[in-house]
Amino acid sequence: MRVAFAADHAGWPLRSRVMEEVAKRSHVVVDVGSPHMVPGDDYPDAAEAVARAITDGRAERGVLVCGSGVGAAIAANKVTGIRACMCHDSFSARQGVEDDDMNVLCLGARVIGEELAAELIRDFLGANFSGAERHRRRLQKIAALERAERQD
Repeated sequence: MRVAFAADHAGWPLRSRVMEEVAKRSHVVVDVGSPHMVPGDDYPDAAEAVARAITDGRAERGVLVCGSGVGAAIAANKVTGIRACMCHDSFSARQGVEDDDMNVLCLGARVIGEELAAELIRDFLGANFSGAERHRRRLQKIAALERAERQD
């Protein structure tokens, strides 16, 4: 699987560990972020880069890191087709994919440490969408919301 990755300046401390963990799982890291830490790198820019990598077909999933994970999730979810969630526990990282077809994991470098980040990445990348009818029905409703929003 190809996994897009970006971090803003606050997410930079987790950058190496995130990329290492993705690669350990035999996935390809598509680094769409800044190649070095730049003070003032903004999470909306990182979020858009990861989201566009997914919607353009350069990656199947993404990992975003900012200070809390909240801003990155909000920004990424503005892109149609992106289902980004901030997760700081293993259940949500796995269940978000299995039930909600989450395609972007958002982490907060100021909230979690490297080992928890690695565990969440393992859970996120190891999970698959269940395809259960109730989950497909809910995703269709989300897609309808996106279509309606574009028409306004």
